[in-house]
Order: sequence, then C-alpha cells, then structure tokens
Amino acid sequence: MAELPMTERANDPGHSNGRFTISTLISTEDSSRGHYGQTDLAVSDTGLASHLTHNSTFYMRTFGYNTIDVVPAYEHYANTRLSSEMKKARPTLADLHSFLKQGNSHLHPPAYELHQSNGLSEADTEEEAGEGDEKPKQEPVRFGWMKGVMIRCMLNIWGVILYLRLPWITAQAGIALTWLIILMSVTVTTITGLSISAISTNGKVKSGGTYFLISRSLGPELGGSIGLIFAFANAVAVAMHTVGFAETVRDLLQEHNSPIVDPTNDIRIIGIITVTVLLGISLAGMEWEAKAQVLFFIVIMISFINYLVGTVIPASKEKQAKGFFSYKADIFAQNFVPNWRGPDGSFFGLFSIFFPSATGILAGANISGDLKDPAVAIPKGTLMAIFWTTVSYLVISATIGACVVRDASGNVNDTISVGFLGCEGIACDHGWNFTECAESHSCHYGLINYYQSMSMVSGFAPLITAGIFGATLSSALACLVSAPKVFQCLCKDQLYPAIGFFGKGYGKNDEPLRGYLLTYIIAIGFILIAELNSIAPIISNFFLCSYALINFSCFHASITNSPGWRPSFRFYSKWAALFGAVVSVVIMFLLTWWAALIAFGIVIFLLGYVLYKKPEVNWGSSVQAGSYNMALNYSVGLNEVDEHIKNYRPQCLVLTGPPNFRPALVDFVGAFTKNLSLMICGNVLVGPRQQKLSEFRLMSSGHNKWLTKRKVKAFYTDVFAEDLRTGAQILMQASGLGRMKPNILVIGYKKNWQADHPQMVEDYIGILHDAFDFRYGVCMMRMKEGLDISRLMQAHMDPDALLAEHQASTVFQVEQGKKTIDIYWLFDDGGLTLLIPYLLGRKKRWGKCKIRVFVGGQISRMDEERKAIISLLSKFRLGFHEVHVLPDINQKPRPEHVKRFDDLIAPFRLHDGFKDEVEVNEMRLGCPWKISDEEVAKNKVKSLRQVRMNEILLDYSRDAALVIITLPIGRKGRCPSSLYMAWLETLSQDLRPPVILARGNQENVLTFYCQ
Repeated sequence: MAELPMTERANDPGHSNGRFTISTLISTEDSSRGHYGQTDLAVSDTGLASHLTHNSTFYMRTFGYNTIDVVPAYEHYANTRLSSEMKKARPTLADLHSFLKQGNSHLHPPAYELHQSNGLSEADTEEEAGEGDEKPKQEPVRFGWMKGVMIRCMLNIWGVILYLRLPWITAQAGIALTWLIILMSVTVTTITGLSISAISTNGKVKSGGTYFLISRSLGPELGGSIGLIFAFANAVAVAMHTVGFAETVRDLLQEHNSPIVDPTNDIRIIGIITVTVLLGISLAGMEWEAKAQVLFFIVIMISFINYLVGTVIPASKEKQAKGFFSYKADIFAQNFVPNWRGPDGSFFGLFSIFFPSATGILAGANISGDLKDPAVAIPKGTLMAIFWTTVSYLVISATIGACVVRDASGNVNDTISVGFLGCEGIACDHGWNFTECAESHSCHYGLINYYQSMSMVSGFAPLITAGIFGATLSSALACLVSAPKVFQCLCKDQLYPAIGFFGKGYGKNDEPLRGYLLTYIIAIGFILIAELNSIAPIISNFFLCSYALINFSCFHASITNSPGWRPSFRFYSKWAALFGAVVSVVIMFLLTWWAALIAFGIVIFLLGYVLYKKPEVNWGSSVQAGSYNMALNYSVGLNEVDEHIKNYRPQCLVLTGPPNFRPALVDFVGAFTKNLSLMICGNVLVGPRQQKLSEFRLMSSGHNKWLTKRKVKAFYTDVFAEDLRTGAQILMQASGLGRMKPNILVIGYKKNWQADHPQMVEDYIGILHDAFDFRYGVCMMRMKEGLDISRLMQAHMDPDALLAEHQASTVFQVEQGKKTIDIYWLFDDGGLTLLIPYLLGRKKRWGKCKIRVFVGGQISRMDEERKAIISLLSKFRLGFHEVHVLPDINQKPRPEHVKRFDDLIAPFRLHDGFKDEVEVNEMRLGCPWKISDEEVAKNKVKSLRQVRMNEILLDYSRDAALVIITLPIGRKGRCPSSLYMAWLETLSQDLRPPVILARGNQENVLTFYCQ
C-alpha cells in the first residue's frame, strides 16, 4: 500500500463512505488511543489537506494507517458517471508507485473511460438533457420481468394462427403429430431463449435489444447487418399484423352487409386507422403502451377461458351439426392420427405453417433499455413466456381434437338414429350422418374445413373474435415499439451512413420519436399494398436469421473460452446453441427457400459493407476472442513444425523509429512482406525512462493507427534504452513469438555519419555487427533525398494528430512501369539478395519491371560464367532470365574517384606512420573509429573495389527503379567504423534510384529441391 503521513481529521465513523472499518472490534477507550499505545496525533501534510473531502480516499481508519489505496467499489468499474455524486476513481499506478503530486491525479477518471468507443453509453441522454436544466430529472419508466418481458412475449407469440390455424393443423396432422410439431418448434425457440438468457446475463444490457445482444457478442459486422434487417422486419411485421386485424374486421362487416368501399380498400382504410391509433399509443410513452398490452393480455385470457368453458358445455343441435360433440373418447382417438389433405397436407408443410406462431420470443429483449434489470427480466420472462404459450398450444390442440370431428355438413337435418346403415364416420355413433359431404370433400364445417372452429366451440363466439383482435393488435404494437428501439441503437453506433438522424431520443425514456414515425411510414406503405403474401416469408426468414445468429453468438462466445464470457445464467449448452443455429437455418429453407436466399444475400451485402468501412468500435466481441485463440493455437503449433528452406519467409525487424518519420522504409518492407511474412517496426526511446513513460502508451497507440491507415500490415513495438545500440540489441533478442521471430534487420542508411558524433557512428556499425552475431540477415536502404522526413513535419504524439496529418507519398507507393530492378549478386549470401527483389516483383506496382542480375567475372570466361548463373537461377525458378557478367569489375577506378575516397577518410585517419599495434591502440584510445595507416593499406584492394563498383552502378543502373547490392562485410574488430561507412558511402553515392544493401546470414534461403 502507498502510505502517506497521517492527517488529523474529525472522528466521524459514518464518514468512511464505502470503507471497511474496525470500530466494532475495538472498545471506545481503545479507539481513542493511537496504535501501539501512542496518541492519535499525526503530522499533517498541508499540501494534501485541501483534498480531504467527503469522497476523498485519504482515510486512516480503513486499515489503521493513512493510504490513498482504495477498497473495491462499483464506481471503479462502471463506464458512466452517476448524476447524484461525483465520479469516484481508482488511483493510478503512478499515484501508488511514483511520487504523488498535489494535483491528486487519482481523482481523475481512468483513461479507458475517457476514450470510449462508439457504443451506447448508459444514461448518456439523461446527462445531456440535464445540462443547464434546473428542474430535477424525472425517473424513466422501467418494467419488471412479468409486465416488461413475459406478457409482451406471450402476446407476440400468440397470434391469428392460434385461433384460425391450430384446429386445422390438428385435424390434418392428428393430435400426436401436432404435439410433435409444437414441441419441435418450441425446442428451437427454447434453445434460442436459453442463448438469449446467457448473452443477456453476461454484462450489463442496454437498449437495442436483439441488435445489441448480437453486435456486442459477434461484433459490428454481423450485428450491424442483422440489426438493420431485424428493425425493417419488425416495421413490416406491424403492417402484417395490422392487415390481419383489418381482414377480420372486413369479414365482420361483410357478414353484416356493411362494407365501407370494397374488400381491398376496406383493408387499407381500417389498417391505416388502426396503425395510426397504435402510433398514438406508442408516442404517449412506454407506460401507456404497457397498459395497452396488459389490456390485450386480459382480453386474450378471457377468450381462452371462454373457449375452455365452451368445451364442457353440452353441445346444442346447431353445434353438433357443425361437428362439435363435447369431449368424446372416440373423437379423440380418431383425431389422434393424421389425415393428410390438400397441397399442404404433409408434416413439413404444416410445420412451416405453424412455426411462425412460435416466434416472438424477442419482444421482451427488444425493449431491454426499458427494463429494471434486463439480466433478470429477459431470462425469466422469456422462458416463462415460452413455457405458458407452449402449454396453451398443447391444451388447445388436445381439447379441440377431443371435441370436434373432422367433417360436418352444418345441416341440422342430417340427424339419424344410432345404428343407421350406410353411415360412415365417427359422427354416426352420435346420431349424425355426414357421409355424403365427407366422401365428396364438400363439407363446410368440421375441424378440417372450418377455420372458425374455436369460435364455434366457445361459450360466447364474440369473445374469440375479441381474442383475435387482441392477438393481432398486441403483436402489431409490440413490433411498432421494437423496430424503433432496435433502429435507434443501430443509429447511435453509426455503422451505416445517413441514419444518424433517427438515433435522437426524447423524454425521460429516451423515446425514438423519429424512429416511430419512420416505422409508421414503412407500415403504411405495406398496408397500402394490402397483399403481403409475397413479403411475409421474407419477414419470417429475417426473424429466423436473428435466432440463428443469437444461438451462434452463444456458441461462439462459449467455444472461445474468453475470460470475459461469464454469464450468470448457467442453464445453457454451447452444443445446444450450435444445434439451434443450424436448425434455424434449416427451417429457413424449409419455410421458403427463395426467401432464405434473399435473407442471406442481404446479410452478406450489409456484412461486406461494414467489413469494408471498418467502423472504429471495440465491444470486446467473441470474434476478437476467437481471433486471439486461432492466432495463439497456430503460433504454438508452429513450434512443432521443423523449419525448411521451402518455407523460409523474410521476417523483418525494421528500425524505423516512429514509423511516420521514415515512410519509405516502411513502404519498402511492407511491399514484400504484406500477406506473406512478419514485419515489426521497432523504435528505441533513448533517454531517461521516467521522462518517456508519460508519452509511451500514447505513442504506441498513435503509431499503430498510422500503420493501419497506411494499410501496412505490421506490428509496432518500442523499448526504452540508454542508447540506440542497446535498444536494438533488446529488440533483436526479444521481438517476435516462437517461430514468428524476425530473421532480417532492416535499417536506414546513416546519411549524416560524417557530421554526427563518431560514437554514434560506432554504435550504428555496432548494430550491424550485433545483427550478424544474432544470425540476422541485414538490409540497409539508402535514398538520395534521405529517409527521415521528421524535419519536414511536426512530431505528433497525439494519435488523432498522427492520423490527421498528411500521409507522405513514397516511390514504393506508385506504379513503376517498365523500368528495371537491378540485382548485383556479387557474393553468395544464401540467396537473400535474390529473394527480396523476387518477392517485390510479384506485387502489382512492380510487376512490369524487368529484373536484371549482374555478377562478377573474367573476360576469358564470360560465356561459361553466364551460363552457370543462368542454370542456377533457372533451378531456383525465380524467372530471372537476363544475366550480365561484369568483366571489368577488377579494373582500376578513375584517379579522381580514388582521390575522392581518400578525402572521405582523411578526417578519420590516425596518421600513425605504420607503428606497431600496441602503440596504435594507445593512440586510438577513446576514439576506436580512427583508421590506422596499416588498416588503410590492408584494405586498399577492398576500398578500390567499392570505388569501382560505384562507377559500374552509375554506368548500368542510373535509370533503374531499384538497385539491390550484396552488402560488403567489415570484419569486427579489424575494420574501423569510419572506414566501413566510407565503403558504404562510396558504393552507393550519386545514385538516383533507391539502393538496397542486402546480406543474408550465409544460410540458404533458396533451394531447387522439392523435399
């Protein structure tokens, strides 16, 4: 614990807000004395006394001594500030570990709270609305699990199919198979309900419903696409349910000969009036909408009771004529088995008709932002709704199948005496003869012919009609509320353009009024069509698509084993979730295969858009966890694979410093490593570590974003070191992971080596020696205009400023045309000098360049040496066919060029007069870069070779796009750094194209064997 001098304060036990105390364990007398028998007096730190407020953490009563460390508290983990009190913050590590400043930096919110992603923030609208508003804030209306979820889901699950199609399905499939159809459908919805329960209890759920759950679990790509189509599907579903209501009203009007205009326009008029009334209820607020839903629920429950009472009332003669005989065992036995009729008379045909009536389980989750405790309400309410609606389906199927025969004429004159000959069917035993219409399939009544069987069975038929009204209107109202809520969350996340306008909320419940109006307009548009048979299958597939993704979200989050996946709801299975996802997709194609293809096509299109735009959001999705798992498993798996020359990849550690300072170096390496091998941009922060710590994290984030914006696939890492060479040694030894470790050091040419301090040059050359010691290959890059552009731009440490600055263009970003890439393979380094230009030539920008290979040779053996190199290159399969032998490589250079070299090394010579080695070392003490006369003489031939090579380069490669030369090596301890730099300067000077000096680690990187 970080301790501070104890400060005197009032003895107020209740003032230890949220702190543990020991007052109950010590007597009053003891508590008045200090620890170890000393009086309770302390030296006060006047610099900190002013900060001892009610919320301060400087309390000595916590553990008996004064500390700024704090005990765990909810506020330290919450992303939002409570309006009633100041935000409490955990002290930073610097507060506890380093010197504490008087500014009390630990009172500021942590960095992660200052840089939240584009996701929804809790109560953000309340905070905005409260600014400058003197009136106290009204508490929003919140619902519990029963009123907010269970009743809402039950109303959305129940629909016209329950009243008008379930009796018909029972007649077709029989009670047994109808129960199987119901249980199969409920299995899918139950698994989905369990998945919803798991996801909704894995962290705090905010508004956005299904979209919020999927997007925060699978990420913005799939979440955004399903959110958009789910909101649209709900908007169109408003029209579907409203048209269902309007058709029922129109039929009633026709029965009483009171049409408004004509059948089609009657639907439009009634539908528009109805959806307008529903919009008014929604705009009145969630409280009124909830009251309306409760009213609809009561109406439906009364209709159920009315139906059940009707089944036990003795059947009248009129009802018997229509096939109702109350509970009879023989009727139950006959209706227990199937009797397929018509084009839909098959198991899967009836399953596809019934399954939409089991959907609607997302109605509660869709208003997650209006629930008191979504983590409790969604699991409890959803699963209870599934249970009770399943019971209602099973009961209605069994009861109506035990009361009503399949075929009845409706003619009260079809009575016969029991035992009448020539009568067929179960109705004969009850005194009715429906044989004629049953054989000709012309019966108008009976379970299989009369859709209004529930009304006929019920005690009071108008109540069943009221139940149909309640089921359709409640479903329409639920969809009218769900669509704007989901769409509002999507708009606030800004995943798609031009929809942010609809994200604004109003009032204490943050109501999406603009979203309501948009949903209303969409619903009106589809109501005016008045023919929804073609669009209905697509809507059902959109809902099923949501089920599939919810189940897959639960499975994927479980299978990744992310520590962040900790749902408090434990009654789920990842394999059951996967099964639910697969079955949902299968059902999509069973319902309507073409609609399933349309749904998948829309999802893939929207998915591709978000993948292309790459929104800057970070929700900790399971896709991120899965990516980490895959990367970790493959990286560990690489350790079990032996290295082979055929699988060699140039994995580069690039000493870029800040990458935006040397963009040409970054672009060059990125050009041949992209999608192929590892690239790490290394930066050595030279200087005292304490001064660099404050900017360390900010720099790293900014440089990674800069690389991403430049579309360079590379890692960025930086280290603290006392000098450049030490930092480079750390990077070369510690960079990488397992087999994914750099094997090539890429470094820029030190252009200012003559003007810089000689010790800096010594360290620079020392880095090359260290690279060879660590068995690295080396690439050195020189450009005529230099690599470091930091003087042409401001050195930004702010990540936003780094992204905003102009991205400097380099030669490696432009099309090279039909130039040449010239390779001077002077010495055999294992093939790295050939491999890098080969990889570069495979890129589009360099693909048209002709690659030429130059090798040294003798005039007398030019043809033989050329044929030998061509043969070797052909075995390597590099596609290099133009080979030039340089017979004049051993000629003496021109005198003026030799003099220029001598002038270059003159300032660094000892002029010792060929003294012995001991005296030379004494003279060179403190300046090891000095060149003795003996070293000049010993290396004269090599020095002249560099001068001559520069002349050849100027003759052959003046107009090349890129020149790659084998890097000469200076022997460690025998070649002074200044002499070596003079060689490199002489070799590459006056060349217009970029020059790459490359040297492998003398191990093969190319092979012509197949194993």
